Amino acid sequence: MNFFKVALPYIISGVSVGGQYALIAIGYTMVYGILRLINFAHGDVFMVAGLLMVYIAASFPLFVAIPAVIVLTVMLGFTIERVAYRPLRSAPRMSVMISAIGVSYLLQNLALYITGGLNKNYPAIPWISDRVTVFGLDTTRVTVITPFLTILLVVALVMLINHTKLGMAMRAVSKDFETSQLMGIRINSVISATFIIGTFLAAVGSMLYFTNYPGVVPTSGGMPGLKAFVAAVFGGIGSIPGAVIGAFIIGICESIIKGLDTILIVNGVIGEQIGLATFSDAFTFVLLIIILVFKPTGLFGEKQTDKV
Repeated sequence: MNFFKVALPYIISGVSVGGQYALIAIGYTMVYGILRLINFAHGDVFMVAGLLMVYIAASFPLFVAIPAVIVLTVMLGFTIERVAYRPLRSAPRMSVMISAIGVSYLLQNLALYITGGLNKNYPAIPWISDRVTVFGLDTTRVTVITPFLTILLVVALVMLINHTKLGMAMRAVSKDFETSQLMGIRINSVISATFIIGTFLAAVGSMLYFTNYPGVVPTSGGMPGLKAFVAAVFGGIGSIPGAVIGAFIIGICESIIKGLDTILIVNGVIGEQIGLATFSDAFTFVLLIIILVFKPTGLFGEKQTDKV
């Protein structure tokens, strides 16, 4: 009971962070499901959304800044697909991957040029930034609402994919790109819609993430983006529920590892801090290696068969 009481704050924090990773991971898994492309620039789009909020909120009230950030982030995602990926649609897959890496570094360097590399403080968003008490623990409201908002958005996305013409087209394209094109599906529109949805979720995720971690720098999207990618692979890249479950697992495990020294000291297992929190990031990538070795398709991934 004492172990659970000490670990509870880290579990709650982990669920919140996992929800934020999930919103980024969905963008990775949707793009891969349709284009078989790892969009390495996705984490940097997440970072740009954070910087947009910093600058727009400095000049406009938040009720204007929040929708403006979402719209501009979506436009950025649409532009990236249109300019960097669409012209390479028939090129070798390696060319598209190199283009994605180039877009990632372009966004980082533009952010570095604009900010001078200085840490920018994310504005406090009323209500979600407020302190609340949950199970006797003092935390921010964003920590509590993140998992519920994530699940709500995921349910809405699954409904869209399963019960709309756009969703039917997405499922068809993800199954067979060439045949879908021959059957008259507007491939470019479907892919643009996929990027729009992914960047919309990344924009929402950035608001939740930077409310808890308010410092924004040009590399802020790097580690969350990588962890979201690992979550997508862990759950089975191409599977939206898998990406979400993978993100929650990684968020909870990462948070518990950060507090493991405290948990063990309180429970009398060790006598002093031994620095286990140092390995919280490493755990994510060790988990990736283990999954790739024992289950390369992830928890919910489907085995791909090559056509001849």
